[in-house]
Amino acid sequence: MLESTYIHMPTIGATIEKRIWSSGVRTWEEFLCERDSVYIPDKKKSLICAGIVDSLDRLKAKDHEFFACSLPSSEHWRAYKHFLDDVACVDIETTGLAPCRDNITVVGIYNGKEAKTYVKGIDLEDIVDELPKYKTLITFNGARFDLPFIKREFPEIEFDQLHIDLMYPLRRIGFSGGLKKIEQILGISRSEGTTGLSGFDAVRLWREYERGNNRSLDLLLEYNREDIVNLKTIIDMVYDRLVENKFGQAGTSCEK
Repeated sequence: MLESTYIHMPTIGATIEKRIWSSGVRTWEEFLCERDSVYIPDKKKSLICAGIVDSLDRLKAKDHEFFACSLPSSEHWRAYKHFLDDVACVDIETTGLAPCRDNITVVGIYNGKEAKTYVKGIDLEDIVDELPKYKTLITFNGARFDLPFIKREFPEIEFDQLHIDLMYPLRRIGFSGGLKKIEQILGISRSEGTTGLSGFDAVRLWREYERGNNRSLDLLLEYNREDIVNLKTIIDMVYDRLVENKFGQAGTSCEK
């Protein structure tokens, strides 16, 4: 999808991008070969050709910061498959919902192969070195919750990555509600021990752990690990549908 994207180029908006798609031209390479078949002003064509050359160089160099800065945040998902080797699914647990008075208890990071959990009072500070290793972060409601919480406690972390907050693209293809509800709709199951648990239970489990119940911590970490692993499962399940939906919007626009 990234190589069908034009809205990250200077002065190129969604209307021009949809017009390119509706002409039958999708990829950057197709545009360079078939630019004469696209009915947009010649000045725009020249800008796009220059933008394509630059974008191809940036993509070859795996320059995630370029795409993170130039793509609208709502469209970062388009770059997902181009940075698969540097993706981290991230989820946090906290003592409450307010960053100003609550604290992070657990941070989970899943890179598609290994799930790591970092715990307050044990190794939570290690996320300062771990998170910058990745070029794309995937969260659910992370733009409003997870990343601001992390930034408040660890201001030294510079979030320069592509960030796919799955909550928003999922809504565009008809999946609303919380992560657990969407998992159920997609047929993703959880373990017997974590089925039915919520963020409020995560707070309760942490409190029990603070009172000396190590089993509660084990269950909390299992709950968090399932969150981050399921984020990867979800984006892999819906990515093609997101692409179809995006191109479908261009078709609808053309018909109108």
